[in-house]
Amino acid sequence: MYRIFIVEDDEVIARVLGEHLRQWGYTTQCVQDFEHVLAEVDTFAPQLILLDISLPFFNGFHWCAELRRRSCVPIIFLSSVSDQMNAVMAMQLGGDDFIAKPFDLTVLTAKIQALLRRSYDFSAPANLLPCGQAFLNTDEETLLQGDVKIPLSRNEYRILRLLLEQHGHIVSRDAIMTALWESDSFVDENTLSVNVNRLRRKLESAGVRDLIQTRKGVGYLVE
Repeated sequence: MYRIFIVEDDEVIARVLGEHLRQWGYTTQCVQDFEHVLAEVDTFAPQLILLDISLPFFNGFHWCAELRRRSCVPIIFLSSVSDQMNAVMAMQLGGDDFIAKPFDLTVLTAKIQALLRRSYDFSAPANLLPCGQAFLNTDEETLLQGDVKIPLSRNEYRILRLLLEQHGHIVSRDAIMTALWESDSFVDENTLSVNVNRLRRKLESAGVRDLIQTRKGVGYLVE
């Protein structure tokens, strides 16, 4: 089920939100360190963020701008200041929706569900393989993040597709190299490591972090 990260400094509201969303089957986590929000986002890897505007240290606008430099994760702003200017600024900085406090939990849940459907439509065409917050386009051999296409080398594409198709299972380095040897390129241990590292950097540029896990001495895994 989807992971939702709650950035809200009112402990009562944060607790109520977390409990309510868990009843709907979501996995939730509330921020603990308001000075290092990005570090907690990276660790939790949420599919959606609920972000208050008035926060300790830095406000929600600051964190939204920082998040948009590195991620396309959907963001819903929560604010007790419901004037039009705040809503406009929230959208201009990359927010996906804005809801004023006090809000109805049923309405908020409906907004969350709608935004998750728009952002992670797994009934996508067969040529698109879900890849974190992006998709692998198997027709064009590119990484698709929103309207942006990120080109992949032939080896990067084949490595990523193999790992996605074996989702949840460790794929040995030998198995990956054998699969690549069947193509027109020769791949040794060092070349494989270089390709995996380049692929990770391209995934990070699409806001997809820590997708490919290393199992030292064994191989790689997409969880």
